[in-house]
Amino acid sequence: MSETEQDRKENLRLKMVTSKLQALWNHPAGPKTIHFWAPTFKWGISIANIADFQKPPENISYLQQIAVTCTGMIWCRCSTVIIPKNWNLFSVNVAMAATGIYQLTRKIKHDYVTEAEAGVENE
Repeated sequence: MSETEQDRKENLRLKMVTSKLQALWNHPAGPKTIHFWAPTFKWGISIANIADFQKPPENISYLQQIAVTCTGMIWCRCSTVIIPKNWNLFSVNVAMAATGIYQLTRKIKHDYVTEAEAGVENE
């Protein structure tokens, strides 16, 4: 009994998916290493920062957001020069820097722009 063309294509697709998953599994920064899990759990910081977008700006901490932003920017660079290159680490740090910058912008606007506008209106 011969294989149909469709069965051959399906087997080929399955082999391609299996080989891609195998390559991910065996990658030097794959799920069997800390290089995968540390950045994966670090996404929790970015997710928490995104959840804080609803927080009133007066409750945002300058020091916390500066730390989040600087950590993101510094580790973006480091993640591209270390071996093996860790794109999971790079992407989470881009997200950290972006959310930190956004939160700092909200805080600065609240503290300085709205106060300046209020001062102009009082004159």
